[in-house]
Amino acid sequence: MIIMEIIFGHAYIYHAAVILGIVGLILIVWGVIINKETASTFLGLFGGLFIWTGWIEFAYVYYANRFNVAPLMENGEVVTKPEYLIMPSSIGFWAILMMFYFLSSRSGCKFFNWFQKKLKVRNAVKLQPTSHNFTMTTMMELIALLWTFYLVLLFSYDSNFLGDRHPVTYIIAFGTLLWSGFLFLKLLKIQKMGYAIRYAIPTVIIFWNFVEILGRWNVFREIWVEPGEYWLEMLLIFTVFVILVVIGFIGKRKSKISQS
Repeated sequence: MIIMEIIFGHAYIYHAAVILGIVGLILIVWGVIINKETASTFLGLFGGLFIWTGWIEFAYVYYANRFNVAPLMENGEVVTKPEYLIMPSSIGFWAILMMFYFLSSRSGCKFFNWFQKKLKVRNAVKLQPTSHNFTMTTMMELIALLWTFYLVLLFSYDSNFLGDRHPVTYIIAFGTLLWSGFLFLKLLKIQKMGYAIRYAIPTVIIFWNFVEILGRWNVFREIWVEPGEYWLEMLLIFTVFVILVVIGFIGKRKSKISQS
């Protein structure tokens, strides 16, 4: 988002955001059409990221700027941008989405499955697993998780509810660290690339809550919000990411050749 704002400037940023969302939609359609597990998972991941950034996050930025929503300031510094001050108003829509997943289908999420079992929802309505639409599954899980934990953090930061130094916020921070560690240990045992990527999405997003809260506590400087100043670090991270993706695909191809 910050790189887009730097490149396109205020005048054209929303046009660029709309185009980014359209690119995401194209990736989603492409993934659905080919429906190959690994490729469709990657297309669902990047398509979902582009749609979230272009159509969701920048929509909040647009309306916050349009109606002159002021940022939250503490000690002369912006601690919460205007767009994130209005995002919690979407909690009703989020609740409806959770109701849909909870009451209409058998999920691969053990957290959901545990609640469905305990409340006997699964037996009452004979929930069936969703079809193997890898792209849509990846996209919806990504967006649902991003949305969920944005709301968790924003409500925990809000002093009207908790506050960033509230004991519950500490529980959220270190609880998500432990949770993500547990998921990471399970992730290491997964052999299939597509499933591993889908499992890595919640692992990373849950872990990032801990990182976000540390940044809120000023434990470290969040270099990703200043990519121009820390361009070398950003470039190194991007390079490592590309190398790991290439290694993953090479390993997958070698595995197929050895099996054949």
